[in-house]
Amino acid sequence: MKPLKKEDISQEVFDLYDYYAHNKIDRRQFVEKLSIYAVGGITVSSLLSFISPDYIKTLMVKPDDERLKSEYINYESPKGGGTIKGLLSMPDKTTTKLPGIIVVHENRGLNPYIEDVGRRAALEGFISLAPDALSPLGGYPGNDDDGRALQRQRDRNEMLEDFIAAFEYLSTHENCNGNIGVVGFCFGGWISNMMAVRVPYLKAAVPFYGGQPSAEDAAKIKAPLLLQFAELDTRVNAGWPDYEKALKANNVEYTAHFYEGVNHGFHNNTTPRYDEKAATLAWERTIAFFKEKLK
Repeated sequence: MKPLKKEDISQEVFDLYDYYAHNKIDRRQFVEKLSIYAVGGITVSSLLSFISPDYIKTLMVKPDDERLKSEYINYESPKGGGTIKGLLSMPDKTTTKLPGIIVVHENRGLNPYIEDVGRRAALEGFISLAPDALSPLGGYPGNDDDGRALQRQRDRNEMLEDFIAAFEYLSTHENCNGNIGVVGFCFGGWISNMMAVRVPYLKAAVPFYGGQPSAEDAAKIKAPLLLQFAELDTRVNAGWPDYEKALKANNVEYTAHFYEGVNHGFHNNTTPRYDEKAATLAWERTIAFFKEKLK
């Protein structure tokens, strides 16, 4: 059988994966429903293989890239999960203090994709910290299914404290100039929005397809926002009109982009939801935004 292509797959399959990835259905239900689309020579196993993340072939920046100093560190989150592990990355042989970026993972812990994003940010001239909110439970377990199960065991507001503590850690790091932004994806998008609510000294926030805070919380935001949405992501996009209304009412600086014809997770290059054109443009906009706001 010829290898599957994105064009071979019904949109309903991507929607089904979104439900599964966000714990709306369990794996048994996912596989059962997926069988409906196993037609014309396409098998359930081939669909599963195609839509599952590939962390081996998709790395953009290798962990041992000589242009970077990248290492795991631990920091304390007394209001959150205690000791939190994170990947700290910066350009090699840094001689000046750099602006910082907190990189926030999806709902499955610090997987290789998010580590890769942290390294990509560092290559652009930032010091980045990508924490693992699964640290109190032993850390990212090596696969996303178990990672999602572990993350469901933690309270999301307690995890928010872990990322606020990451901001505090980075703000006092000897290689950071104190100007710090946050970028996050899915769950990390919600964290990015909430850090803009909770951290008055945050300089910029870039939520990718993230859940929105309440109107009351939105009124507290001081940081400029760059909001990245996927056109086909009706689940997350449903909250945008009310969020935009609150941002306008409180004179919050924001720019929102909706990327045409792409799914939730379009920036994640490890699954077929990835859209190279949209992801590249969104990342270029993200880096340009940080370079402007984190001077």
